[in-house]
Amino acid sequence: MEPIATTTALWGAVVASGIYHGVNPGMGWPLAVSAALMERRESFLYKAVAALALGHLAAMAAILLPFAALLFLAAWQTEIQIGAACLVIALGAGLLIWRRHPRFLARVPPSQLVLWSFLVATAHGAGLMLVPIYLGICRTVETDAGHAAAGILLQNGIVVAVIVAVIHTLAMTLSGGGVAVLVYRWLGLKFLTRSWFNLDVVWALSLILVGAVSLVMVL
Repeated sequence: MEPIATTTALWGAVVASGIYHGVNPGMGWPLAVSAALMERRESFLYKAVAALALGHLAAMAAILLPFAALLFLAAWQTEIQIGAACLVIALGAGLLIWRRHPRFLARVPPSQLVLWSFLVATAHGAGLMLVPIYLGICRTVETDAGHAAAGILLQNGIVVAVIVAVIHTLAMTLSGGGVAVLVYRWLGLKFLTRSWFNLDVVWALSLILVGAVSLVMVL
């Protein structure tokens, strides 16, 4: 029962992190509302949400797939997971110290939502946050990794990486898109201006927490 509970918790973390990213204003849902308000057409809201989702998915894949390629090193899976956990903790600590957003993000026009979403998710370590969770899922899938062929490990790792990225992005899109629709249809501009709260500290602490939990589970 314990492996099943662990697997369920890990997939739950994939969905929960997606919802967290979705409702976070910093990931772009206010831009979707703004696009619809400027064009005075609700269809522009859904187009903007789709563009944000595409960029977010690309950012998740860009981080997860290289780690999937490392899984053929079956003998080093524990070390890889420890390294990934330490990397996430270090990123969270770095964000607590340096809270300024990268300047290059301000140079990307909001009209290029796919690129903007990709860069924002990458700069904030959104994909990196998924790495310890993803590697934990892979450990529950590959019960006999030491005897599995490298090709099988690589194939399964890529499949799991794609599934993790898609499920996470779907949760992010539904939650962020849902908030955008609520604001556009019912809550209005007052909520939009008041909802832009700063989650930088919470985000940095969540990265440290995910990395620490992953590290404890491995050790």
